[in-house]
Amino acid sequence: QVHLVESGGGLVQAGASLRLSCVASGGRVSSYALGWFRQAPGKEREFVAAVDWSGGSKYYARSVRGRFTISRDNAKISVDLQMNSLKSEDTAVYYCAASSRVTVPGLDGGYDFWGQGTQVTVSS
Repeated sequence: QVHLVESGGGLVQAGASLRLSCVASGGRVSSYALGWFRQAPGKEREFVAAVDWSGGSKYYARSVRGRFTISRDNAKISVDLQMNSLKSEDTAVYYCAASSRVTVPGLDGGYDFWGQGTQVTVSS
């Protein structure tokens, strides 16, 4: 069983930065793709960013490309999401997820394990 624990959420003003972290443990998570999703009130969960098992391939949603950076540390088996130039529309619960699939999924159905989520609130 894989466990994912997120941290780093909070309340910030628009234009500020925030860094989310997710520590993974269990199973063969070091060989899994890791991703971040978010869900705003009244909306469906959406893909934010993902990184393959090696950290060499990274993927971003169009809405966050150029502002967010995903990084992975396989020594710690952790994945971070650096969020810069935050906007009010970035307000959501952010979830860390792990996928055992060979290719990095862009949809939440492709992920096998999920963290409990961390709230990010951006005030305008």
